[in-house]
Amino acid sequence: MIEALDLLHGRPLVVLTGAGLSTDSGIPDYRGPGSPSRLPMTYQEFVSGPAARQRYWARSHLGWGRMRRADPNPGHLALAEIAPELLITQNVDGLHERAGTPRLVALHGRIADVVCLGCRQTSARAALQERLAELNPGFAERYADVAVRPDGDVDLEETAGFVVPPCAACGGVLKPDVVFFGENVPAPRVERCYAAVDGLAGTRGALLVAGSSLTVMSGFRFVRRAAKAGVPVVIVNRGQTRGDELATCKVEAGCSEFLAGLRSSRAAA
Repeated sequence: MIEALDLLHGRPLVVLTGAGLSTDSGIPDYRGPGSPSRLPMTYQEFVSGPAARQRYWARSHLGWGRMRRADPNPGHLALAEIAPELLITQNVDGLHERAGTPRLVALHGRIADVVCLGCRQTSARAALQERLAELNPGFAERYADVAVRPDGDVDLEETAGFVVPPCAACGGVLKPDVVFFGENVPAPRVERCYAAVDGLAGTRGALLVAGSSLTVMSGFRFVRRAAKAGVPVVIVNRGQTRGDELATCKVEAGCSEFLAGLRSSRAAA
């Protein structure tokens, strides 16, 4: 850990975070040690028909009701104080925003927002949560002990009969305003992130990855971009990542512990 802190000392930073950063807030990880295997719903499955959307929203109704009560942990708060040149998060939980991080790209969107696939109007997930509760009385109480998954989903198969409301504006299909598997990250978000990573090359900056296995290309591409430009890459993650061979330094440690140390070392500079 000391080697990584020394390498990052005094450098401009772009930080890429993943689900491992939010485990200390009580939100489980996707692929960390001990994480259960899971097959998240794809965009193609979601739009395939009412049954798939019923399954998604029934499970999300339970999971998001708990996820929204999670608070930023010391890792989120440390990053907000460090205030990197840009923080790129693959997480949809909104905890970086609540911690006060000033320059942020939510690469995959935010689970607290909902979009209509018909009229494209966006609305608050909290308002939909109230509609779901009214249309499905007692549902949340009946399944209060099911296990929560990382993206607000839960481990539940019994979703028959769950009522999903349409868009209040046009009657269209409602979807969480997040990037599902099978969807592309909006190009402007990707370009902003590339620009930030490219900017590190001329400032002796570094890319820090915290809590991501880098399994999906949406995050891994920034590590490849940095490494190709000769920008130092530090990866902090429990367990192997797809980017280990590209890393200048790999740290097997918890994110909160490492980021608290990084904040202290930069504050003392």
